[in-house]
Amino acid sequence: MERTFFEQCLFYGNKLVLPSIVATIRMVFATMIISTICGFIIAILLTMYGPNGLKYNKIFYKFISLPVNIIRSFPILILIVAISPLTRLIVGTTIGEKAVVLPLSIAATAFISRLLESAFIKVDKQLIEAARSFGASDMQIIFRIIIKESVPAIISILTITTVTYIAATTIAGAVGGGGLGAISLTYGYQSFNNIVLYMAVAALFIMVNLVQLIGWN
Repeated sequence: MERTFFEQCLFYGNKLVLPSIVATIRMVFATMIISTICGFIIAILLTMYGPNGLKYNKIFYKFISLPVNIIRSFPILILIVAISPLTRLIVGTTIGEKAVVLPLSIAATAFISRLLESAFIKVDKQLIEAARSFGASDMQIIFRIIIKESVPAIISILTITTVTYIAATTIAGAVGGGGLGAISLTYGYQSFNNIVLYMAVAALFIMVNLVQLIGWN
């Protein structure tokens, strides 16, 4: 007996879409945790030793900045393929959630660090000079002045990055990454199953809007 449209939605939702939503959330969560930590460290170094930084060092700044620029120049799909030997070396495979998290984290780290650097260098220089006059160390200026003053920008940057890398997980699905991207392509588009395709699209739409709602309010 052929299933009704509602029954098909329930069937595909339970068997395919819900597990893929969980997989996508896991990938995005792991990517954001790793990239936020690494991105902050790199952004602090860029801010410290950059042209407008607290201790300008041209050579050290270029040493850090160049890899960030190189990574940012790669489309995510090309990056996943390009570093697949490194992924296999570290993770042991180039397929699945764990394999996708590494290239996504590398790409997101470069993305976050450059945006954070931009936010940090916009902090009012008079606040920094005032802190210096009171004997504040460079680390105190970074953490108590620059980062504190940049909190709204940091929240916005992390929100934008999360939304961006929700989309990136769907691209990763095209190369065996799993999640909503994989099922929408394999079980939806390639299998001519519009129910799965549009349920995956709806799930991504809801996830993106939830992140924006949380991040911008």
